[in-house]
Amino acid sequence: MVDRLIDEFASLPGIGRRTAERLAFYILKCDEATGMGLARAVADVKRTVRHCRACSNFADGEWCGVCADPARDRATVLVVEQPKDLIALEQTGMYRGLYHVLMGRLAPLEGIGPSELTLAELLQRVDHPDSNPGGSKVEEVILGLNPTLEGDGTALYLTEALKARGVVITRLARGLPAGSQLEYANKAVLADAIVGRRRVEGRSG
Repeated sequence: MVDRLIDEFASLPGIGRRTAERLAFYILKCDEATGMGLARAVADVKRTVRHCRACSNFADGEWCGVCADPARDRATVLVVEQPKDLIALEQTGMYRGLYHVLMGRLAPLEGIGPSELTLAELLQRVDHPDSNPGGSKVEEVILGLNPTLEGDGTALYLTEALKARGVVITRLARGLPAGSQLEYANKAVLADAIVGRRRVEGRSG
């Protein structure tokens, strides 16, 4: 039983065998209420958390907290790769629009193409305002993808897909170090990137 618990912890991303052993022994030593509380939290998340019908962020119901908030600017959509990027940007307190979570980035060498992401759902929100929260027309799409080779490739793909749709396309300012991840940037850097976003021009011809 203990070996199984250690194996389960060790299968988690970023958890080595020694860390898994420490976590398992913590569970063994803590009181029953603490251990069962953790078990219930995991079970509840797996049973109830789903993807928001609009932006694909994690949600307890049909809509996530951001999309359900009528005070948000629903004409502006910031595109990110993962829910953890959304969380990092929200912590800056500088952005009051909506999001769209792609659930990844284009990576042809890994077999990740447009159909594996929520690109079609984003274009649906732009083309059909009734699929955007509040039925609002999307006027600006901010590309908030990680400044990596794959992130830049995904941004280029989106720019080409969006430029004929009559929306303003901007990207976060490159105060973000090339090759870095949004989730690891501090609040000040992310806030500057939001405020200093730039318009993106598609290819001509």
